[in-house]
Amino acid sequence: MSSARNPRLTARLQGFGTTIFAEMTALAQRHQAVNLGQGFPDFEGPPQIRDAAIEAIKAGHNQYARSFGIPPLTAAIAEHQRHHHGLEYDAETEVTVCNGATEVIASTLQALLDVGDEVVMFEPVYDSYLATVAMAGAVPKVVTLRAPAFDYDRAQLEAAITPKTRVLLLNTPHNPTGKVFSQPELEHIAALCRDHDLIAVTDEVYEHLVFEGEHVPLARLPGMRERTVVISSAGKTFSFTGWKVGWACAPPNLTRAIRTAHQFVTFCNSTPFQHAVAKALALGDEYFDTLREDYRGRRDRLCAGLRDVGFTVMQPAGTYFVCVDIRPLGFSDDMELCRRLPEAVGVTAIPNSAFYVNKEAGRHLVRFAFCKSDPVLDEGIARLRNNIGRLTT
Repeated sequence: MSSARNPRLTARLQGFGTTIFAEMTALAQRHQAVNLGQGFPDFEGPPQIRDAAIEAIKAGHNQYARSFGIPPLTAAIAEHQRHHHGLEYDAETEVTVCNGATEVIASTLQALLDVGDEVVMFEPVYDSYLATVAMAGAVPKVVTLRAPAFDYDRAQLEAAITPKTRVLLLNTPHNPTGKVFSQPELEHIAALCRDHDLIAVTDEVYEHLVFEGEHVPLARLPGMRERTVVISSAGKTFSFTGWKVGWACAPPNLTRAIRTAHQFVTFCNSTPFQHAVAKALALGDEYFDTLREDYRGRRDRLCAGLRDVGFTVMQPAGTYFVCVDIRPLGFSDDMELCRRLPEAVGVTAIPNSAFYVNKEAGRHLVRFAFCKSDPVLDEGIARLRNNIGRLTT
């Protein structure tokens, strides 16, 4: 009689198997489905930035980089934070470049958490967070964002903080809900961090994809810069997700901790891509404005199509994802629906319950991605409209 436990996997990682993204993408490939699940663009980023990577390779920038990032990139990140968010960081002592935001989060939590420390975060939770907390031997304390508005109960957040809490992990704009945390919410979160002497770790990779409201970095609030690690990356902003260039901005004491862990995780990141991303961050405001408006059009296109199919659509204020309530079409189990969609309908989506500790809170929700070209979005919508009935008859 076989056990569900993997005897060759550390106890900390028991239960963390293949990600939902790998499973759904494999189904998409097997059934030649339109992949509206995993969040990668089906189009190229700026050609001049792609060419900058090629030129960096030709110029011989192919050996190890400085562990915390080449000087042109750390300087460009510092300038980006100053220009777009009014945050001043020293490029040499407060900026660290890692192998994508996923590694930044991992290195940061490995550096800051001791065994038994607690991390407060909001669910639905991007899947790497729980695994990374587990690898550090820490304990997640999850507060639920409640559909359809994805607000949170202030009393629940306050109750989640205990004497063992070390870190508050915040993702805004938020994947998978598309929520952009409001100024009053951020002020409440900041007050709790100050009152309980918590370190805030903020995942802001969708910082330039905000359609309603404003992205306000938590570090910009009073008393927060000195206790916040701000994380972002190039993948979402420049549509080169395979380059895996991410960074952390933090005060020197936190930066030293992050760099200590980072040097033993990946040591450094791809040198030619760092040169290219340094040039990308220097693109003018027109690029970022156009990026946002292009994605706004894709969002509106997909949301309208999903409403036409019959889903209840929770129009996102940010990111490039939209969540829908599947119950109006007679479905009640997101995992079952998403496993059947690729073969029966020819479309792939992501079941939201994969992002929840409390699975029931997300079982009626499914996430679609609109980081796709218009023809792909249109084809996905058409397949849903024409074939969804196969699942209800």
